[in-house]
Order: sequence, then C-alpha cells, then structure tokens
Amino acid sequence: MGRNTRKRRTPLATKAIAASAALALGGGGLIWANFYASAHESSNQSWGGNQTKAATAQVATISCPDVGQKLTNVPNQARGEVAGELSNLDRQITDAYQRLATTRDAQARDTSFVQNSILQPLQDRRKVILDRIRLEITRVGGTAPGDLDTLATCTAQNANQTTGGQQQNGDQQQGGQQQNGDQQNGDQQQGDQQQGDQQQGGQQQGNNGQQQNNGGQAGNGPAAADFVDITKVQANVQAKPRQSRNASTGTFTTRCGVNANKNHNTDNVIVAPGVTNGAHHLHDYVGNQKVNAFSSNNTFLQGGTSCQNKNDLSSYYWPVVRVQDGSQDFDQNADGGGKEGNVGKILVPAQAQIKYVGSPTAKVVAMPQFLRIITGDAKTTTNGLANANAHWSCTGFENKVQLTTQYPICPQGSKVVRTFAFQSCWDGQNVDSANHRTHVAFADANGNCQNGFKAIPQLTMRLVYNITPPVIQNGQVKNAYAVDGFPEQLHKPATDHDDFISVTTGGLANKIANCVNRGQNCA
Repeated sequence: MGRNTRKRRTPLATKAIAASAALALGGGGLIWANFYASAHESSNQSWGGNQTKAATAQVATISCPDVGQKLTNVPNQARGEVAGELSNLDRQITDAYQRLATTRDAQARDTSFVQNSILQPLQDRRKVILDRIRLEITRVGGTAPGDLDTLATCTAQNANQTTGGQQQNGDQQQGGQQQNGDQQNGDQQQGDQQQGDQQQGGQQQGNNGQQQNNGGQAGNGPAAADFVDITKVQANVQAKPRQSRNASTGTFTTRCGVNANKNHNTDNVIVAPGVTNGAHHLHDYVGNQKVNAFSSNNTFLQGGTSCQNKNDLSSYYWPVVRVQDGSQDFDQNADGGGKEGNVGKILVPAQAQIKYVGSPTAKVVAMPQFLRIITGDAKTTTNGLANANAHWSCTGFENKVQLTTQYPICPQGSKVVRTFAFQSCWDGQNVDSANHRTHVAFADANGNCQNGFKAIPQLTMRLVYNITPPVIQNGQVKNAYAVDGFPEQLHKPATDHDDFISVTTGGLANKIANCVNRGQNCA
C-alpha cells in the first residue's frame, strides 16, 4: 500500500516562554481569556488583548493517539459510522482540553489532578468509543486493529514539548514539486537568536527554571517561539528533481477567487461526514459553493462554483488565518470559533492561486471524479511531524526559505505566503481511503511514483496575506497571527493543512491532464 514516507525529524532544544490559558463563562458561551499563573509578575503592560506572560512550567495540552490514522482497512459499509465515532473522540479531546484550561488553580494545588480528574476519565470515555469502532468494523466482516485498546491512553504535554522550535524535515516544495531531501531547517538556524528573547521572559521569574508559554489571545497559542524573522533564516529550498524526457511540463491554472463572499463553516465533509462542527475550526471555501458536513457527490454536482471556469466544481478549502490583535469576529461565541480558542479577525487572502502542474518523470493521468485529498496534518502538535506539509514564507523569499514549524515575520513591504503541494501519486483505484491518506502518496526524491501508483496532475495552492508583522519583545508576541485549528493543537504553524475534492464537468479533468502532458500553460 502506497504511503507518504518522510525522513525522521529531530527535535531542536530551544527554550520557550510560558503562559497559561483559562476559560471564563461569559456571553452566550465559553469565552477564552488569558490568565497569568505567576502571582509576582506585573501585568501593567497592555498590548491590546494580545499580551502573554511568563509562567512556571505546567501542562500545556493533551496528547492522544490519532485513531483515524491507524484505521487503514475499514470496510466501506462501516466508514460512515466509524467516521462519526472518530468525531466523538475529537469532541472528547476538546472537552478535556477545555477542562485543562479552566482548572489551573486546582492543578497547582494537586499534582495528581490532571491525571486523576482529566486524563483517566478521558481514557475511560475513549475506551467506550473504541469498543464501538471495533463493533462497527467487525459487524460488516472487517477486522479491527488488534492494538485498538492501546489507543485509549492520552498523556499530558508541557509547553517545551509543543514548541515550534523543532528541526523541520527537509521535505520542501518549490514550484509545485514536493522535494524530499536533507535540507537544513531554517527554523533551526534561529535557535540562538530566539533563545535570547525567550530567556529574557524566563529570567524574570528568578529560579523557577525553564519557562513555558501557551501564548496567544485565547491562551492556546501561538507563542513567541512560533515566529521567526525570515531575513535571518538561512536558505533551505533545494533544487527541483531533474526532468526526464517523459516529463509532463505544462500547467493549468484555475481562478476561483479568495473567498471574498465569506463562504465559511467548521465542518469537514471528508473526515467527518454528517457531523456538524467536525473540524472544530473554520474553513475558507472556494470553488464549489455547497460544501458542508451533509454534502454528497450529487450535492457537489449541483453546487455551483466561484471558479471562472464553470466546469470546475471542485472544492478547495483550508483553515482561515486570523490576526490576534485583541479583535474578535462573527464567530467569537460559536463552536469552532471563540468557544474553541479560535479568536481574532479573520483575514481574507489578498491572492489565492490554484495551479495544476506535472511530473518531472512521467505523463499524468486525469484525476478521477470525486477524488479526495488532504495534505498536511491538523494534529502535528500531538501527532508529530510525520505528515506535516505546511509551508510558510514571505514574498521575495519563497525560492529561498520555506518554514514548517514557525510562522515568518516578513520585512516591510513583504507579504505572508502559505503554499501547499498536494500528493501527486494515486493508487489508480480509490477516490478515498479509510484514513484519507493511503490512496494517494507523494513522489519520491527523484519525482517518481512508487508501489504501482500513477502520476496525476499535482494540485498546488499559494495563498498570500497582507499581515502587519508581529513584534516579539521580552518573550512576548504582539499582534500575532495564526492558522485556525483544534484547540489542543495550540495554533502551531505545522498544523496547517489543505483539503480538496475533485469535481469536474465537460471533460475538464482530461483537459487538465492533456494540457500538462503537452507542456502547455493553460487557464
């Protein structure tokens, strides 16, 4: 079975500053607010609702095994029910994280509080769901993983285990081609430079040891360590693979807008069909205009499109980016929004460029109708970076620096850029898989598809944002920006991800493949 094989990442020991988060009851629901665990630190400095403070080391978040990624062989008849149960597991983690964030005083008084009052009850509830998943799989003749019970146990992570200062894998994209190489990580180059600012905040606490910081306007990130001045990062983008005589060198651009009409929801029809708020964070949608948890293939065909080419009914969607400057948006009291730690003003991209490109070693076959692809991993803070595919940069630096584990601070006149290069190899049979990964894969370092997979046009996306550069001072970040995410993922940049459902009419899928194979540049 084909899969995306990536090189192992090595953690970089950088220091992080800490802050804690709390939830307070207010308005119509749970409102996220900062609270300062250090009783002797002054809070007289105000940065418009975006101040973070140093605090003693403590539990920052909850890490649970990602059950969905372990379920690679769920019979089709059981996938709907299993997807619903996986969403129940996500909801349980969200609830447990909210309890973690609202019980800091109790945690300070009782060192066993997290284990006894949060983790153990969570494990018990997860066991019930895992038993139901096993039953659904076996009920239709399937075989559940033998180690399913071991996935019930969750652990606590402190802030230094979740900091963005890890060594980034050398997998970088440039010009739409996924590169697998031993690139030096630009994030790593900033270890010493960041450490200076971070130590300032930590040293204010005397002899309390290394300080931790969840940071962020909502108390669940991002933190100062999640940002880096891109002008001080060494170049880390490697050359593209050499093209063979059989390369497909064309491009096909589809213009679908920037979601200026604010087509949003917090569903995820790929991972959690039929589940409202299955993503626990807000998405921008371009292309197909009728996508929510209850959409079907028939719905997609009737959905209309924001694309100029009306035969492109595909759905392109990604988590929104927000600026955390003390502002709120329409969803400040809503599920997936402020109630789950996704706060701040939603930013509309200045540009959204969607382009299909070819393979350096082969001709491509047309994408099948209703093919679903997810690139990246929304849960890298707790899953690790194995499936991370986030790429952050700045205009003027994209050919030099791509970051996965840190957000760039761009120089004056430069804009923030998010880039995605989707998996470009397909198993030739399935439009989806049980874990939404194994039916597609990345090409290898030389650009070849492995395990009998076929090359398909590689979807690439480039989102550009006008963002006032954040300022880091004394281990605190002012006017941070961050991608929406699950609350326990702490808004880390590595959690960025992108979703795609291929829906075309009028022979467009074949036209895209033919254009790419002929070396033409089409739009």
